[in-house]
Amino acid sequence: MDWLLLYDMQQALDKRIETEHGLEDEDLFERKRLAFLVELGELANETRCFKFWSVKPPAPAERVLEEYVDGLHFLLSLGLECGLFYEGKEAPSAARPLVEQFLAVFRAAERFGAVKERTEYDALFTEYWRLGVALGFSSDDIEAAYRRKNEVNHKRQNERY
Repeated sequence: MDWLLLYDMQQALDKRIETEHGLEDEDLFERKRLAFLVELGELANETRCFKFWSVKPPAPAERVLEEYVDGLHFLLSLGLECGLFYEGKEAPSAARPLVEQFLAVFRAAERFGAVKERTEYDALFTEYWRLGVALGFSSDDIEAAYRRKNEVNHKRQNERY
């Protein structure tokens, strides 16, 4: 996974959004963290992994992957906001059931929000990548989907989304 390329792409999108919306001088960390948590919740909703009361199946894998990379956009952006870059090379193993993995990501996001340090960011990023693995996505799947969604996000800015 070429994380540095994804950070570069995210930085260009963030800069564009902040410039076009007059946000250059604002601290956006908490808004971005909330956006990440909202996207994480939307992802959980698409997987339906916690909906023990329902027999409806999860969304198609393509839709779940799109929700996953929506969260990745904000995770990269949070790192940029704090001057932190994830450097993991190997995809982590998926050792937990999905519900537990989602909760591990939520907990890691809370810890990172409290201290904003490298170790906590790396832990959050690792847990999120582990979630992607648990969902069945390869590094190539994630990178390709991120690129596609980043392009969509730029197009949305062109259309005053």
